[in-house]
Amino acid sequence: MPLDVLRTLLKDRLGLDVPASEFRDNHRLHVPSEKLFDILRCLKEDAGFDQLAELGAADYLNYPGARDRFGIWYILVNIATGERIIVKTFVNDPDSAVASVFSLWKGSDWMEREAYDMYGIRFTGHPDLRRILMPEEFTSYPLRKDYPLRGRGERHNFPVLTRAES
Repeated sequence: MPLDVLRTLLKDRLGLDVPASEFRDNHRLHVPSEKLFDILRCLKEDAGFDQLAELGAADYLNYPGARDRFGIWYILVNIATGERIIVKTFVNDPDSAVASVFSLWKGSDWMEREAYDMYGIRFTGHPDLRRILMPEEFTSYPLRKDYPLRGRGERHNFPVLTRAES
């Protein structure tokens, strides 16, 4: 489905004029974070993008030209046609939160938890938003650009596991 058709669909259904771009055959929609859930639901229900292939995030701190701190992307696939679309949104501190898409795609469960664990981005409405990679006692977010490369000396606080225990 061409980008202009998707943009028209979103304008007709939601009254939103969503900016779009193409880069190396990737179709992208750039959406405001407060409208993200409604747009993703429309793309699933009305445009046939029924699979969430990937959900990821990045920290754009000190990135040239970046206006926002965190970027979040959703790669959707229309299983019937094989089409893909990337939906991007941005959030900032101190309120780095977006609506969870768990109710649309159950597979987003661990992907949202990973973005929370690594960047501190909260997904409101997620049924079990807790750490998935780092220990619960870990107090920071290691993929943020302002996190020191060698850490902050947290390792001494965690028990040493032997190979048999892991």
